Amino acid sequence: MTRPSRISRGVILEQLRLAARKGDRSALTLAVDQMKTWAYSPRYWQKYMQLLSHPLARLVDLTVIKQGDKIAHQKGWVKLPREPRKVKPKRGTERRAAARRPRPATAQPSLFPEL
Repeated sequence: MTRPSRISRGVILEQLRLAARKGDRSALTLAVDQMKTWAYSPRYWQKYMQLLSHPLARLVDLTVIKQGDKIAHQKGWVKLPREPRKVKPKRGTERRAAARRPRPATAQPSLFPEL
């Protein structure tokens, strides 16, 4: 009978280091899967929070797992509502608008001289 594998902080961090050093995609996949197991289960939530103290784990969380919003919500960090954007005229709009305006007739010389 085989015993179930245990997920540990050290194993996850070692896999992340290996993926960072050598570009090992399988190590990164294993680490991400194990981190997801911890991130999505209430049983391992405290261990996951401790794991996020490491910069590599935090980077994976921000880019792949995206639990940052959930953590911020639980901690009471609220995103401030954004102010509405001010609509700015596009570049060159003034020039195009000026080109469309009709010019006064006196500014343009006549093509036919008076006889």
